[in-house]
Amino acid sequence: MQRARMALPYLRACGWEPVVLAVAPGMVEGGVLDPLLEETYPADVRIVRVRGIPARATRWAGIGSLWLRCGRALRAAGEGLLRRERFDLVFFTTTQFDAFALGPRWKAMFGLPYVLDYQDPWINDYYRDTGTPPPGGRLRFAYSQWRARRREPAALRGASGVIAVSGSYGPRLAKTYPWFDAGRVKLLPFAANEQDLATARNHAPAAPLVPFGDGCFHHVYAGRCGPDMSTSLTIVFRAFRKFLQARPAEAGRIRFHFLGTDYAPRPLGRDWAMPIARAEGVAQYVTEHCYRIPYFEALHYLTRADALIAVGSNDPTYSASKIFPYVLARRPMLVVFSAESHVMAVANAMKCGVRYSFGASVDLDALASEVAEAWFMKGGMRETVDFDYSAFLPYSAEGMTRALAGVFDAAAGRREAGR
Repeated sequence: MQRARMALPYLRACGWEPVVLAVAPGMVEGGVLDPLLEETYPADVRIVRVRGIPARATRWAGIGSLWLRCGRALRAAGEGLLRRERFDLVFFTTTQFDAFALGPRWKAMFGLPYVLDYQDPWINDYYRDTGTPPPGGRLRFAYSQWRARRREPAALRGASGVIAVSGSYGPRLAKTYPWFDAGRVKLLPFAANEQDLATARNHAPAAPLVPFGDGCFHHVYAGRCGPDMSTSLTIVFRAFRKFLQARPAEAGRIRFHFLGTDYAPRPLGRDWAMPIARAEGVAQYVTEHCYRIPYFEALHYLTRADALIAVGSNDPTYSASKIFPYVLARRPMLVVFSAESHVMAVANAMKCGVRYSFGASVDLDALASEVAEAWFMKGGMRETVDFDYSAFLPYSAEGMTRALAGVFDAAAGRREAGR
């Protein structure tokens, strides 16, 4: 949703008139409604929302998939639009990857080119290769991957453009499909908008999850966690434990808050940071709210935090676009990511925060000691770094939309898009 929302205010200036086809918010099980989001794009953009089968009608049978419940309604609504009106392009931007299969169908029916947006890998071998339990359980994940292997080849073959949030996705697709040219994939991380941060500063949550002003020093992390973040979380918590042992009085005032860390709806959500905090012996200084929170509420916590924690996945292909709003929040920031992650390259280019990277053979204790020294003992957590704004501009909502429109132009045959 964020890719489309960020682009809507700028697409017309790039020569594209957007029409949005989306599932109604009430159909998303555990979805968090945020009315402020609708104030961030032009009110006259046409949005067609469809409904399907409510989750309460299928959950008894163990079926919660948004696509299985609403995909048929989305397809019917899309085909109705395409029969009645003339469109130049279809852009699929969603992690409900079954929607990608509509691309070849609509291209055959209506002659329309389409562009695919890989926000995550559709076929994901990470859980198989690492033995990490997949989201939703092994059986459901295996079923989704079976469907993916049947549908992805046709979707990729017919696509007139492919974009991705990570530079690793092109080579990964080419490895899976020798006929696919990795150079076709345009790297476009999610953008960030300074106006979002300004809006968030002025909208305090009615029931705050972080007790700012209580005399403690509050670190905040907002976003997904999971078992794949065990390395970075261990480094942070072990570094804090070392600081706690060296300076207990000072460290006793420090708190860590992890917000919106799980995708599962209530009451199915689970904590991901707390088990590692307990293992490192610092659980009393950590709180976790695993359920999703409104977007602008999350941004509000970032702008009010004493310091930010940006932790990354053990999977080097993981691209956390939340690094951009973290940067725009202009708070002291600790960045701990895989050395191979695109996030580290971006963070280094922007000179943002205190940055540490790890590899597959990382010495956790040694790296934790470095973090403890620089971040906690030498006061890095209190130093707001002036990042390189010029390095950020390509990742702004306007800059990223211009790049996206270039992909659209090339896909529709208007002109060659630069790579």
